Amino acid sequence: MRPVSVWQWSPWGLLLCLLCSSCLGSPSPSTGPEKKAGSQGLRFRLAGFPRKPYEGRVEIQRAGEWGTICDDDFTLQAAHVLCRELGFTEATGWTHSAKYGPGTGRIWLDNLSCSGTEQSVTECASRGWGNSDCTHDEDAGVICKDQRLPGFSDSNVIEACVRLKGGAHPGEGRVEVLKASTWGTVCDRKWDLHAASVVCRELGFGSAREALSGARMGQGMGAIHLSEVRCSGQELSLWKCPHKNITAEDCSHSQDAGVRCNLPYTGAETRIRLSGGRSQHEGRVEVQIGGPGPLRWGLICGDDWGTLEAMVACRQLGLGYANHGLQETWYWDSGNITEVVMSGVRCTGTELSLDQCAHHGTHITCKRTETRFTAGVICSETASDLLLHSALVQETAYIEDRPLHMLYCAAEENCLASSARSANWPYGHRRLLRFSSQIHNLGRADFRPKAGRHSWVWHECHGHYHSMDIFTHYDILTPNGTKVAEGHKASFCLEDTECQEDVSKRYECANFGEQGITVGCWDLYRHDIDCQWIDITDVKPGNYILQVVINPNFEVAESDFTNNAMKCNCKYDGHRIWVHNCHIGDAFSEEANRRFERYPGQTSNQII
Repeated sequence: MRPVSVWQWSPWGLLLCLLCSSCLGSPSPSTGPEKKAGSQGLRFRLAGFPRKPYEGRVEIQRAGEWGTICDDDFTLQAAHVLCRELGFTEATGWTHSAKYGPGTGRIWLDNLSCSGTEQSVTECASRGWGNSDCTHDEDAGVICKDQRLPGFSDSNVIEACVRLKGGAHPGEGRVEVLKASTWGTVCDRKWDLHAASVVCRELGFGSAREALSGARMGQGMGAIHLSEVRCSGQELSLWKCPHKNITAEDCSHSQDAGVRCNLPYTGAETRIRLSGGRSQHEGRVEVQIGGPGPLRWGLICGDDWGTLEAMVACRQLGLGYANHGLQETWYWDSGNITEVVMSGVRCTGTELSLDQCAHHGTHITCKRTETRFTAGVICSETASDLLLHSALVQETAYIEDRPLHMLYCAAEENCLASSARSANWPYGHRRLLRFSSQIHNLGRADFRPKAGRHSWVWHECHGHYHSMDIFTHYDILTPNGTKVAEGHKASFCLEDTECQEDVSKRYECANFGEQGITVGCWDLYRHDIDCQWIDITDVKPGNYILQVVINPNFEVAESDFTNNAMKCNCKYDGHRIWVHNCHIGDAFSEEANRRFERYPGQTSNQII
């Protein structure tokens, strides 16, 4: 082992289930909170493709049927009332034209007019329940203030029961279900189209197009919650189907079940195209915009264009994932299109189309005005997916007081806190929080460094080439997110340390070998390796969060960035540290994550 230095995402997986009370475990607030509205017999939820748990498309359940609200005459005052229905204090904004995606089913309210002081949406004027001349392209949304109403208990809100992960296209992916506040997969034994259709309808789609077995959408990691699911196809939730509770001997993640759902047609792919590329999967990005005047095609300014923006473009094109987001495209002929019609594009990576991303309005601003500096993409049907073995971090963490005379090499590679520069070398020591880091690739493509080997850097001190300057961040945070210590890891050498039984190693650092992590393999950085630590010499006693983030700058495309962060509670008393509750960023329910960050750990797993 060589020395070293230095949280398919699927947006549809954020949609709420129809009968979330069937989830096992406590009801909890989530990305799409839902409220029972008492005497009116209504239920409210936020759905679509929200970036935060307090925003989304407004949906109302009436007489057992979910529906939306038309944006005609929809104002901030109506948004205030709806946010209070959802348990928030007020609204900070509202949206039109299906910003969070078009809904399905009935459009329950149209021309909704509120003063903002009403206690219920039923007190607002409208055209009447179910009386609308709108389409779902006019669905309204709200952005609520992230502050709960006093007395609004957790029992009033419930969370999605099911989500899709690892799919290259909307409406497909590995099926994951929530049990006791923890997400887990479903074994493919007896998995069929009936069960898959229940999942698809639970997520707001039509029936299933395909039931997938054998981890076709990549392997999960952690719990497997269900096996031998037998559905009639009429159930409203997968948990309502007869099933077998899984045991460790029953199934492995190589048998994770997946689905491909039938989706409503939105026409988003008709408003984007690629030009000049060598194949249909690459080229300059051209988008269609309207006004003033007729619809026209144009280019996108390359400023700040990156992997997240390219992910959205490839998704909108129906071409899967983004391998690269390019800011220069001079080598691709743009034909007759030379006008830049969109600039300042900034995406979270979860949007279904570029017009859902933040961008400049009609005023186009580019730092570099030449046509060569316009946005381009290279898309792919497969991508890697890295995540950390969180249990190993918890099991291997400890404190070491390491003498300064043993840290010259580490200091050369900038692996210590800045205060080490003023230490009395070679006397004294640095206090280090050490732990092992095991990084798995569970995607469907190998993880390869962005830089070619011609630009790798040789580190004489540690005797290997580094292929990525920033591959992982190690940080100690206060409960409110303030960073108090970080692992100054200069860069990494990537290789296959170990692999699953049926997978062969492809990458090895020795002798200037190819670097990367093969699908089904992992790269292990042992706790006793130089720079595999966080320098906590200057950290005061208290409650903290240990955070590890892989690929933090999104330099290399992955199918899922929500699982790239791992967090642990830790308590430091100045002499010892306790580390516990380590988990991947998307492994817990929303409420479990809130409890984690609200109440740092007090006791557990003493480390000396």
